[in-house]
Amino acid sequence: MMRCIELAKLGELEVAPNPMVGCVIVYNDEIVAEGYHEKYGGPHAEVNAFAQLSDVVPLHLCNVYINLEPCSHYGKTPPCSDLIIAKKPRRVCIGMLDPHHKVAGKGIKKLIESGINVSVGMLEEECKLLNKKFIKAHTVSLPYVTLKWAETKNGYMARAKGDSSHAKISDPKNDSFVHKLRATHQAILVGAATVNADNPSLDVRYANGSNPIKIVLSAMLSVDVTKELFKEGKTLVYNQLKSEVTEYVEFIKLENLTNLTMLQDLAARDIHSVLIEGGPSVLESFIKDKLWDEALILKSSQEWSEGIKAPWLGIPSYEEIISNSDTLKYFKPA
Repeated sequence: MMRCIELAKLGELEVAPNPMVGCVIVYNDEIVAEGYHEKYGGPHAEVNAFAQLSDVVPLHLCNVYINLEPCSHYGKTPPCSDLIIAKKPRRVCIGMLDPHHKVAGKGIKKLIESGINVSVGMLEEECKLLNKKFIKAHTVSLPYVTLKWAETKNGYMARAKGDSSHAKISDPKNDSFVHKLRATHQAILVGAATVNADNPSLDVRYANGSNPIKIVLSAMLSVDVTKELFKEGKTLVYNQLKSEVTEYVEFIKLENLTNLTMLQDLAARDIHSVLIEGGPSVLESFIKDKLWDEALILKSSQEWSEGIKAPWLGIPSYEEIISNSDTLKYFKPA
């Protein structure tokens, strides 16, 4: 099962909003075939694993290990539970149930009813951690929210109002790490003030992976749509004034625009993870609303004499890692 998890992680940058899944086939206590879900819309892990299996291996004596319950419905691909039933392995070991309402035990039920020996719950916590974003989306209909910001050693994250000077806070050598973090989220969110002041691209330039969908919070449409991020890719602008779709921008009107209603709308669009890189007011609003799942602070070694203070989480970090001249501090809600 640990090998299943290792394989599944290989699809992290390409499979969302699908879950990460690995499959291992074992004969005589040796792995004889393996596969993983490589790309959204492509063959699932089980299909790829069985395709690697030699014809001389007696399938009826094999055990199949999968970190997530095999699907039981027709989506972009046929049901994997039907494939397994057709192959007739001796035993199927499953890490965890699939929380998706179209599966949710139905795949396991089909396997058992076909006469296959099934066990569930092997390394269950590790399997849940692997697909935490997928699980949250399909259990509470909200995306997984990660807060991220950089702050100086003495707690400033932006220059004071009226101060037009700009200085990068985090170590530039950590840019590839930050961009990989972007690539592991389906969407990235900022407020209109950040767009207007900083003109960010919000893309993935220094790491492998696809650019996330860009989200801008701009209730009264104060955002300047001539800025860089609107020139390519997909940007969603949540507001209270209009709904409109252009080549690169979709304006989404929510009359009752709150962090919660916006997240609910994103989940309905199959966006399962959001990285929030906004300014202090946006970050603080998500903290106040208790709508975050983890936070990452890049704590710089430099100090400023004045500026705008970074948000305060009020809890200790659960992990700290020295990365170049920064300290990466990780947090989870109390």
